[in-house]
Amino acid sequence: MRFFLILLVALLGVWLWRSNREEKSRLKEQKPRAAPAPLQTVACSLCAVHVPALEAVQGKKGAYCCLEHRQRAEP
Repeated sequence: MRFFLILLVALLGVWLWRSNREEKSRLKEQKPRAAPAPLQTVACSLCAVHVPALEAVQGKKGAYCCLEHRQRAEP
């Protein structure tokens, strides 16, 4: 009976050791994520605040950070 208990504890230890080792190897194999591409920014023609080009409001005299600044600069 004691032999089976020792065998069971040994098998449990080996199983835990191997499962932990496999998990670490899977983490090492994963490729790191590539950093996202930086956003292109433009400066507001009125206040010089930089905003993403996709969010900028385009006007006749350039790009603006918001509609209010475009209306103030281009009456």
